[in-house]
Amino acid sequence: MKKLFVTTLGCTKNLVDSEVMIARLSSEYQLTHEPTEADLLLVNTCGFIQPAKEESIETILELDSVRKEKSTLVMSGCLSERYQNELQDELSEVDIFTGVGDYHKIDELVREHRSQFSPKSYLIGDEDRVVTGSISHAYIKIGEGCNQKCSFCAIPNFKGKLQSRNLEHIVDEVERLVDLGFYDFSFISQDSSSYGRDLGNKNGLIDIIGEIEKIEGVKSARILYLYPSTTSFGLLEAIENSHKFHNYFDIPVQHTSDKMLKIMKRGFGKEKTVELLQKMREIPDSFVRTSFIVGHPEESVEDFNEIIEFISEYRFDMINVFAYSNEEDTSAHEMKQVPEDEIERRTAIIEEIVETQRLENLQNLIGKEMEIILNGESDEHEFLLSAKALHWGEDIDGEIYINDKEIDDELVYGDIYVAKITDIAGDKLIGSIVSH
Repeated sequence: MKKLFVTTLGCTKNLVDSEVMIARLSSEYQLTHEPTEADLLLVNTCGFIQPAKEESIETILELDSVRKEKSTLVMSGCLSERYQNELQDELSEVDIFTGVGDYHKIDELVREHRSQFSPKSYLIGDEDRVVTGSISHAYIKIGEGCNQKCSFCAIPNFKGKLQSRNLEHIVDEVERLVDLGFYDFSFISQDSSSYGRDLGNKNGLIDIIGEIEKIEGVKSARILYLYPSTTSFGLLEAIENSHKFHNYFDIPVQHTSDKMLKIMKRGFGKEKTVELLQKMREIPDSFVRTSFIVGHPEESVEDFNEIIEFISEYRFDMINVFAYSNEEDTSAHEMKQVPEDEIERRTAIIEEIVETQRLENLQNLIGKEMEIILNGESDEHEFLLSAKALHWGEDIDGEIYINDKEIDDELVYGDIYVAKITDIAGDKLIGSIVSH
């Protein structure tokens, strides 16, 4: 068979789309990790912020420099969609361009060696996909597009309005993946808590939880990307009462200043945002993850200090920090900008606080036992195994090194074990398996 090399950049939603493309091409191509031997090279790009755009272009140029003669280089995804005319004029290295509407037609485009940009974003239905990167975990896309109007975000401009996936298709896909041995699932979209609202159902995400609860074989699940103004207390209660969904709350709040939340068009002010976060923290064994944007236009030092004060008091379990990226086609683009050097200064301050808190959070786990998924050998050393806490998000909340076991059973990659955390090395926990 011919060989296929795939690179997915950006978010996990892109990963699902790449997995659909791999499935469409699987009858003619075999996956390879070596771009130099590939007949078809496919880059699924990210076009969200400037660093992601630069990474996408650099990846295209790098792959073009190492690919073999008569191979085909395809550029798909968000960056290709967002700048389709400019890129087709300037990137002669690329043989086929496609955006976010034709992932399920990639085999046809490759066979006919033509570019195409369909006007509507593609949303997986009941199509097959090839899950990559894990033998136990899979992402489940529940929607595409977004109805929010955040000042800093260009995604709705090229992804379009919210499209909620058919609930039956979601359930069918989970059941198929369970039959293949997957048991840990992350449910994703641009705004997961708005799932169903385009269909007139404000409790759509609660319906998903109820249906997944019925599927035997699902052992672990979490929802990513909750939006503050569409996350209800009823949804939090449904998660808390679930036997399969962890009390895992991934809710990017982006800021805690009332002034900035209004400027950023986040829908909720500080009072309601804090009320929601406090409710999450009151739920037993909750894990609260968030993100902040630093240096958004019109952010004063006092506004920035509000973030610092809040994260010092609240103690999130995990925080992502993004330096503001001034994107065209957003309402923030023409606002009064914070100087670049000041954005860098503020970002460095908050990143240092976040890293200190993260290490303190990890330190507090020493001596405790937790359920883990054993993933395989670590990249650090052949005698260290790699694992993640069962409730953690895949690839985003950390890694645990396993260096010992107190059971006689042969360890099986992909299985769930109980590990006792014994130490910390750098930013990685170290543990010993105590039971199966």
